[in-house]
Amino acid sequence: MSNQILVFLLDTTLGLFSLALLLRFYFQLLRVPYHNPVSQFLIAVTDFIVKPARRIIPGWAGIDLSTLMLAWLLECIVVSIVYVMPGNDFGSNIIAASGAIGLLGIVEIIKTTLYIVLLMIIVQAVLSWVNPNSPLAPLLDSFTRPFLAVFRRNIPPIANVDLSPLFVLILIQVLLMVVAGIHTEIAAMLR
Repeated sequence: MSNQILVFLLDTTLGLFSLALLLRFYFQLLRVPYHNPVSQFLIAVTDFIVKPARRIIPGWAGIDLSTLMLAWLLECIVVSIVYVMPGNDFGSNIIAASGAIGLLGIVEIIKTTLYIVLLMIIVQAVLSWVNPNSPLAPLLDSFTRPFLAVFRRNIPPIANVDLSPLFVLILIQVLLMVVAGIHTEIAAMLR
């Protein structure tokens, strides 16, 4: 039971920090306005590890690879903890297990990204009905605009109702099903 508690605490703590790193990465990638409380919080929380990592892992074409790599490494650590703590032994097959853990880290990054986009679109839709002038509106708009733009170009509003969030949410649900299947196949390699 104490192992379960320890796994839960480590998974939650490292998972939240990985989420903060991913949000920082996507905020920079999507050019979300820098001067908002959420961006400032993410920078304050993650700067202690991102700045030293930037000396080792350089950016590429304006993409902050160090932040993305740190998020991936944290996800790999979480996956390792989840599979090693219950008593799985990878001694004889450590190379295959390391590859599977690395792949599961990538899958977790993709899954977390899909959930981030899903949540941002839902919050943006609710805020547009309740309080369209919310201070979060510009942040959410700049984050979700690239995802919604694909559908907005092809699907016109019907009676002044933008249906693009609905199509993005459906696509994300399909992608989450695909990612869950891939996760199951890779996780089977660790058993």
